[in-house]
Amino acid sequence: MSPVRRFVAMPGVRVHPTAEVSANSVIGEGTSIWHCAQIREGARIGRHCNIGKDVYIDADVVVGDDCKIQNFATLYRGVTLGDRVFVGPHACFTNDLYPRAVSPGWKLVPTAVESGASIGANATILCGITIGRNAMVAAGAVVADDVPAHALVAGVPAKLVRWVCECGRGLDRNMRCAYDGQTYPQLRKGAAGARPRRLRGSSTSSRSSR
Repeated sequence: MSPVRRFVAMPGVRVHPTAEVSANSVIGEGTSIWHCAQIREGARIGRHCNIGKDVYIDADVVVGDDCKIQNFATLYRGVTLGDRVFVGPHACFTNDLYPRAVSPGWKLVPTAVESGASIGANATILCGITIGRNAMVAAGAVVADDVPAHALVAGVPAKLVRWVCECGRGLDRNMRCAYDGQTYPQLRKGAAGARPRRLRGSSTSSRSSR
């Protein structure tokens, strides 16, 4: 029997003794991985990330730099996070449009979250979509369609509620943030034309790599 390869932490990487980190994963400098988290083979986690308690990061998932993934979040194979992405506690990403316990013809459906976006607690992200830069998903939302950059979506199914600044606060009708004065004139066209879309399909689920 060949010896089991164990993950060797790079300088500046903190891994709690109860965490399970594959020797075939890549963990960036300054990243912390906390109690009972599991990082599967082929996963790539960037620099200065914080991976909370009981987080599950599946095989080949990509996480950018400066991301924060809160307790019990699940990221299944096919998920890619940009830089500075926040994933709230118990948030769940899926990768299967037609879930069955036995499905020989299953095909991976990828999902992308662009830099600066935030996913609220207990949100469910159905696969095959892109969540745009600096977008925000409200707690408990079920997201089934693409989310534009700087959009705040909420509900089941998730619908556009308003537009938000890079700081996360809402914008006024002139696409200006009262908190920091930032303006986003490029969003005015989207604000005039954006319409919420209905939930796509009946159900989705996730498949962990085996």
